[in-house]
Amino acid sequence: MDTNGKRNNSPAMYALGMLAMMIPSQAFSSFYSYYYVEKLGLALGLATLARTIFLVWDAVNQPLFGYWSDRTDTKYGRRRPWIVGAIPLFMLSFVLVFSVPEGLAGYGLFTWFLIALIFYEAVATVLWVNYGALFPELFRGNAERAKASAVQNGFQIVALLIGTAATPLLFAAIGFNGMSIAFALVFGVLMLLFVRTVREDEEARRTPPLPFKAAFRETLKNGPFWTFNIANSFAQTVNGLLSSMIPFYAKYVLNIPEAQVTILLAAMFVSVIPLVGVWYWLVRRMDPVKGWRLSLIAYGLSVVPLYFGSSLATGIAAGILVGFGLAGFFVTPPIVSGIIIDRDFERTGRRREGVYTAVSGFITRSSGLISALAFLIVGLLFGYESGDNPGPNPEATFRTLISLVPLGLIAVAVIVSLFVRLEQAKPPSGADTTARPTV
Repeated sequence: MDTNGKRNNSPAMYALGMLAMMIPSQAFSSFYSYYYVEKLGLALGLATLARTIFLVWDAVNQPLFGYWSDRTDTKYGRRRPWIVGAIPLFMLSFVLVFSVPEGLAGYGLFTWFLIALIFYEAVATVLWVNYGALFPELFRGNAERAKASAVQNGFQIVALLIGTAATPLLFAAIGFNGMSIAFALVFGVLMLLFVRTVREDEEARRTPPLPFKAAFRETLKNGPFWTFNIANSFAQTVNGLLSSMIPFYAKYVLNIPEAQVTILLAAMFVSVIPLVGVWYWLVRRMDPVKGWRLSLIAYGLSVVPLYFGSSLATGIAAGILVGFGLAGFFVTPPIVSGIIIDRDFERTGRRREGVYTAVSGFITRSSGLISALAFLIVGLLFGYESGDNPGPNPEATFRTLISLVPLGLIAVAVIVSLFVRLEQAKPPSGADTTARPTV
């Protein structure tokens, strides 16, 4: 209970939503390329084209979903109705991604992949926009957000471990279709527990939203928001690359059987769990922007040893080092993002978490296209086309994609992060800057 006698939101129960969404999301990001390109033989160029088409669609739906979420006003809240409605659709879309009918190939396979991808990503957008918009609304102040972020990311790491390490075991035992059904059911149960316990801020719902043009005009004018998210998009690309390249790295670089991919992934993500606590301790003792920038630098340095992996043992050692940088990148961005949204409220007198989360999501999710383009360019450079035609030097292809490309991307992120400045904003005349959620 807070000082007004109202129920507080538990960071652990909020983090349950992260656990629910990240298990299938991580299985998707880690294995959809492997499933379609390596297992089903979809040409790398067609896979990249599908991601490009999706990005155009994503450019439209992300901001709209965020704006509509901010303007939603029901007795159940702004975000919860969207989340509840998206739960069964997400379960269906995830199963469709990994349930390609037998015999599909070429453009037929491409068509299935494109439709399933657009459906999956659209529903995922609804979930992530509304879930992410709750964070700055429910938790206020750097200390509270650091704690909530650490708990959330502890759950996220467990989800990453399940979504990556357990997935090869499941599809080996019951196939990709069976794996997708199992994870969809887990998602549904955990997500329903989350939405039953979260309580939205009534004061935030009573604040009149900005009109459509004004909402996006104010967002576009926010310089720190853009530089922060552009930097994050390059680092987020590394997350996607590491996840999706590990199965290829294991096969072509480490030369280990598919069954041992679980061991490699488990070692990487188990190491992150205690390191989240280290970053939580660090970020509470320094400026949040500096802590975020330090995490980017650590992340960049941590991917270098992956280049030198040659066996399961050396791959595990390199993966543990990646865990330190990855833990920092999990903990620090939500804190900085929350500060940016608070400064916007101080300046405009309106809370627009949905719009900010949506636009932020679009910027960072463009990392999916960067990742796909990197895969295509490096694949063309070394002659890799698909599992049916891996080219003359697949080892060099995936050494480059797992280490050198991530190092370059994070170097760009660090450079962009140097331009992020968060000055205290002056509230607009007549704005109520004392309004805070009673959660």
